[in-house]
Amino acid sequence: MIYNLIIYLYASAVRLAALFNKKASLMVAGHTEAFNKLKKEIDSPAKYIWFHAASLGEFEQGRPLIEEIRKQYPDYKILQTFFSPSGYEVRKNYKGADIVCYLPFDTPGNAHRFIALAKPCMAFFVKYEFWKNYLVELNRKSIPVYSVSSIFRDNQIFFRWYGASYRNVLKQFTHLFVQNEYSVSLLEKISVRNTTVVGDTRFDRVLEICRQAKELPIVEQFKGNAVTLVAGSSWAPDEDIFIPYFNAHPKMKLIIAPHVIDESHIKEIIGKLDRTVVRYTQATPETVAQADCLIIDCFGLLSSIYRYGEIAYIGGGFGVSIHNTLEAAVYGMPVIFGPNNKKFQEAQDLLACKGGFEILGAQDFNQLMDRFLTDNSFLDKAGKKAGNYVRDNSGALEKIMHEISF
Repeated sequence: MIYNLIIYLYASAVRLAALFNKKASLMVAGHTEAFNKLKKEIDSPAKYIWFHAASLGEFEQGRPLIEEIRKQYPDYKILQTFFSPSGYEVRKNYKGADIVCYLPFDTPGNAHRFIALAKPCMAFFVKYEFWKNYLVELNRKSIPVYSVSSIFRDNQIFFRWYGASYRNVLKQFTHLFVQNEYSVSLLEKISVRNTTVVGDTRFDRVLEICRQAKELPIVEQFKGNAVTLVAGSSWAPDEDIFIPYFNAHPKMKLIIAPHVIDESHIKEIIGKLDRTVVRYTQATPETVAQADCLIIDCFGLLSSIYRYGEIAYIGGGFGVSIHNTLEAAVYGMPVIFGPNNKKFQEAQDLLACKGGFEILGAQDFNQLMDRFLTDNSFLDKAGKKAGNYVRDNSGALEKIMHEISF
């Protein structure tokens, strides 16, 4: 009862916010449209496998499984749902799924209606998706449902003294494919034993991205033979650290792929640079040959651009949290990031294996970069450790596919 009350209150708050907030407005409209979309697009005789991800990051964790199922079992159709506009708006035209839509709020009525329309033969909820009413409804209809790439911590509600009623949510899963042994031990304490440690599917995903990386002639011409730092998903506090160092070291080059790509931010970055800069969308072979800094002012290239660097700086560590370290590490390059990284297992592992480096400010960054630029052996070993970490932790996809009956 309390859970449903919270969901109803949250849904009401989002609808109210939709009157003046674009993201909330997109969510409300998408939730309403989801039922109509299912009515129009569901092919009744077909067998649908339902994947749900909160947002873009979780989608990328589920994506390797979608594409492997597509490859091995082409007769199944894929339904992909998102909770957040930041996932749906980017991947609404994803060709790996037959239907992409929002998942309406987790009320008993919505859960019953959605599953009655979709009629999935199995479902996969990625990482932190534990929607009680949807899980109960799937269980009631004897539809297998799996948790993929989930990771558990002792501060989650399931493991608190007041979380007894919510623990039953986890018992609705047919199986939980978790990232580490600690998650298994936590779940065992609350009598959830249908678990397998498989690791994180993102390792398989970034290896696949690496294999399919785009050739970018403009970036290659820009780099030449210079040692290049690639700063991915950077924010202003990050740029205030690495740009002054770049300005003072004329032998290195810099590629910046900011997290927010709007004109005001691009101009702000350019204003901090003392050296020649060119924007990717305006670059020509002639202008990049003369430039010291390349700003990536468009989406979709970062995972391919890392291949052109020797060192990666991952943004976000001086804000809410760091962005994707694995996209860079897969290319065998050391990754540098700020202090807000504690919630990311891969960041902790990269620090432990000496393929990742935490900085607390400009002084740390400057000292680390000085060593990278003057000690080739140190740079090479750190890069190899990062690349080996990714390769050594791949294989989650194969383990999951082996456990599931299609």
